[in-house]
Amino acid sequence: MSKNKESSSIAVNKKARHLYNLSDFIEAGISLTGPEVKSIRAGKVNFIDSYVDFKNGEAWLLSLHIAPYSNAGYAPQDPSRPRRLLLHSREIAKLAAQSAQKGLTVVPVKMYFKNHRVKVEIALGQGKKLHDHRETLKRRAEERDMEREVR
Repeated sequence: MSKNKESSSIAVNKKARHLYNLSDFIEAGISLTGPEVKSIRAGKVNFIDSYVDFKNGEAWLLSLHIAPYSNAGYAPQDPSRPRRLLLHSREIAKLAAQSAQKGLTVVPVKMYFKNHRVKVEIALGQGKKLHDHRETLKRRAEERDMEREVR
Protein backbone atom coordinates (compact mmCIF):
# COMPACT_ATOMS: atom_id res chain seq x y z
CA MET A 1 0.00 0.00 0.00
CA SER A 2 1.26 3.47 -0.78
CA LYS A 3 1.68 5.96 2.01
CA ASN A 4 -1.36 8.09 1.16
CA LYS A 5 -3.68 5.05 1.01
CA GLU A 6 -3.02 3.99 4.60
CA SER A 7 -5.45 4.84 7.36
CA SER A 8 -4.00 6.47 10.45
CA SER A 9 -5.98 6.49 13.67
CA ILE A 10 -6.74 9.86 15.26
CA ALA A 11 -8.84 8.95 18.27
CA VAL A 12 -10.54 5.87 19.72
CA ASN A 13 -13.67 5.85 21.88
CA LYS A 14 -12.61 3.36 24.57
CA LYS A 15 -15.64 4.19 26.69
CA ALA A 16 -17.99 2.91 23.96
CA ARG A 17 -16.58 -0.62 24.19
CA HIS A 18 -16.96 -0.47 27.97
CA LEU A 19 -20.55 0.81 28.00
CA TYR A 20 -22.02 -0.98 24.96
CA ASN A 21 -22.10 -4.33 23.22
CA LEU A 22 -21.16 -3.15 19.73
CA SER A 23 -22.25 -4.58 16.37
CA ASP A 24 -22.78 -3.43 12.76
CA PHE A 25 -19.67 -1.30 12.26
CA ILE A 26 -19.96 1.25 9.42
CA GLU A 27 -17.43 3.73 8.04
CA ALA A 28 -18.84 7.22 7.52
CA GLY A 29 -17.47 10.48 6.23
CA ILE A 30 -17.98 13.62 8.28
CA SER A 31 -18.67 17.20 7.20
CA LEU A 32 -16.06 19.49 8.77
CA THR A 33 -14.63 22.98 8.37
CA GLY A 34 -10.95 23.67 7.63
CA PRO A 35 -9.96 24.74 11.15
CA GLU A 36 -11.68 21.64 12.57
CA VAL A 37 -9.57 19.39 10.34
CA LYS A 38 -6.40 21.14 11.52
CA SER A 39 -7.48 20.69 15.13
CA ILE A 40 -8.19 17.00 14.44
CA ARG A 41 -4.70 16.60 12.93
CA ALA A 42 -3.38 17.95 16.25
CA GLY A 43 -5.39 15.22 18.04
CA LYS A 44 -7.79 17.54 19.87
CA VAL A 45 -10.86 15.28 19.69
CA ASN A 46 -13.01 14.09 22.60
CA PHE A 47 -15.72 11.42 22.20
CA ILE A 48 -17.26 11.75 25.67
CA ASP A 49 -21.08 11.37 25.50
CA SER A 50 -21.15 11.60 21.69
CA TYR A 51 -23.80 9.75 19.73
CA VAL A 52 -25.55 9.72 16.35
CA ASP A 53 -29.08 11.06 15.87
CA PHE A 54 -31.28 10.86 12.79
CA LYS A 55 -33.31 13.87 11.57
CA ASN A 56 -35.00 14.43 8.20
CA GLY A 57 -33.26 11.47 6.56
CA GLU A 58 -29.80 12.63 7.66
CA ALA A 59 -27.38 11.30 10.27
CA TRP A 60 -25.93 13.84 12.72
CA LEU A 61 -23.03 13.31 15.09
CA LEU A 62 -23.83 15.13 18.33
CA SER A 63 -21.65 16.10 21.31
CA LEU A 64 -18.35 15.34 19.57
CA HIS A 65 -15.94 17.91 20.99
CA ILE A 66 -13.28 19.21 18.61
CA ALA A 67 -11.19 21.88 20.32
CA PRO A 68 -11.05 25.23 18.48
CA TYR A 69 -7.93 25.67 16.35
CA SER A 70 -5.73 28.41 17.78
CA ASN A 71 -4.90 30.03 14.38
CA ALA A 72 -8.43 29.75 12.96
CA GLY A 73 -8.79 33.46 12.27
CA TYR A 74 -11.68 35.76 13.06
CA ALA A 75 -14.57 33.25 12.78
CA PRO A 76 -15.14 31.52 16.14
CA GLN A 77 -15.80 27.77 16.05
CA ASP A 78 -18.37 26.00 18.22
CA PRO A 79 -16.48 22.96 19.55
CA SER A 80 -19.58 20.79 20.10
CA ARG A 81 -21.70 21.71 17.10
CA PRO A 82 -23.73 18.96 15.36
CA ARG A 83 -21.81 17.51 12.43
CA ARG A 84 -23.44 15.77 9.48
CA LEU A 85 -22.32 12.22 8.72
CA LEU A 86 -21.94 11.28 5.07
CA LEU A 87 -23.72 7.98 4.56
CA HIS A 88 -25.87 6.43 1.84
CA SER A 89 -29.60 6.84 2.38
CA ARG A 90 -30.13 3.08 2.70
CA GLU A 91 -27.48 2.94 5.47
CA ILE A 92 -29.16 5.84 7.26
CA ALA A 93 -32.58 4.17 6.99
CA LYS A 94 -31.20 0.86 8.29
CA LEU A 95 -29.43 2.44 11.27
CA ALA A 96 -32.40 4.69 12.09
CA ALA A 97 -34.75 1.70 12.15
CA GLN A 98 -32.41 -0.31 14.36
CA SER A 99 -31.73 2.56 16.76
CA ALA A 100 -35.48 3.10 17.21
CA GLN A 101 -35.55 -0.21 19.08
CA LYS A 102 -35.40 -0.05 22.85
CA GLY A 103 -31.89 0.08 24.28
CA LEU A 104 -30.04 0.52 20.98
CA THR A 105 -28.01 3.58 20.07
CA VAL A 106 -25.48 4.49 17.40
CA VAL A 107 -22.12 5.59 18.80
CA PRO A 108 -18.83 6.68 17.20
CA VAL A 109 -16.10 4.14 17.87
CA LYS A 110 -13.03 5.71 16.27
CA MET A 111 -11.89 8.52 14.00
CA TYR A 112 -9.13 8.14 11.43
CA PHE A 113 -7.69 9.48 8.18
CA LYS A 114 -8.26 7.49 4.99
CA ASN A 115 -6.99 8.88 1.68
CA HIS A 116 -6.47 12.28 3.37
CA ARG A 117 -10.11 12.41 4.46
CA VAL A 118 -11.46 12.20 7.99
CA LYS A 119 -13.59 9.11 8.54
CA VAL A 120 -15.62 8.04 11.57
CA GLU A 121 -16.38 4.42 12.38
CA ILE A 122 -19.82 4.15 13.94
CA ALA A 123 -21.47 1.11 15.48
CA LEU A 124 -24.83 0.04 16.78
CA GLY A 125 -24.56 -0.42 20.53
CA GLN A 126 -26.74 -2.03 23.14
CA GLY A 127 -26.16 -0.74 26.66
CA LYS A 128 -24.52 -3.11 29.12
CA LYS A 129 -25.90 -3.70 32.58
CA LEU A 130 -23.77 -3.56 35.72
CA HIS A 131 -23.37 -7.34 35.86
CA ASP A 132 -22.16 -7.30 32.23
CA HIS A 133 -19.40 -4.83 33.17
CA ARG A 134 -18.34 -7.06 36.06
CA GLU A 135 -18.36 -10.14 33.84
CA THR A 136 -16.18 -8.40 31.25
CA LEU A 137 -13.66 -7.31 33.89
CA LYS A 138 -13.59 -10.81 35.37
CA ARG A 139 -13.00 -12.41 31.94
CA ARG A 140 -10.16 -9.96 31.15
CA ALA A 141 -8.51 -10.72 34.50
CA GLU A 142 -8.72 -14.47 33.82
CA GLU A 143 -7.22 -14.02 30.33
CA ARG A 144 -4.41 -11.89 31.76
CA ASP A 145 -3.64 -14.54 34.40
CA MET A 146 -3.58 -17.28 31.75
CA GLU A 147 -1.16 -15.23 29.62
CA ARG A 148 1.15 -14.86 32.63
CA GLU A 149 1.13 -18.62 33.26
CA VAL A 150 1.88 -19.36 29.60
CA ARG A 151 4.93 -17.12 29.69
